[in-house]
Amino acid sequence: MFKKIILFYFLLTSSLLAFEEYFLSLRNDKVNLRQGPSFDYPIKIFYYKKNLPILIQDKSDNFYKIRDHENNTGWIHRSQLSKKKAAISIQEKLLLFSKPTLYSKPLVVLEKGRLCLIKKCKVNWCKIKVDKYTGWVKKDGLWGKL
Repeated sequence: MFKKIILFYFLLTSSLLAFEEYFLSLRNDKVNLRQGPSFDYPIKIFYYKKNLPILIQDKSDNFYKIRDHENNTGWIHRSQLSKKKAAISIQEKLLLFSKPTLYSKPLVVLEKGRLCLIKKCKVNWCKIKVDKYTGWVKKDGLWGKL
């Protein structure tokens, strides 16, 4: 009986300590990616793209460990992050359609790496805004907060 209680306690605490990854985006036009979770650590990369989606992997005080769409990792202060929905196109030629179906009118072709603001998503499709264009793309062609 005592072993069962210890096993239950271990399973409960280990599941609480597990960190689940989720997406956020960059709040400002210039954001520093640091080598560690403090302002004392040197800067690895400067990001110059507002709303760029990033994957949160861990947290230490006010700093979040992130990974971007190019697999760069580092730490960013929480004041530089936003919950705005954004994504990056990860396919070479991603078609933007007028409606959420392959049979609707194609509006424009998005190149790989194009930043998109997410309006809403359905099961397999997301309505996005890119510059002056608004339309629907397949979800599997996007990386970010959908």
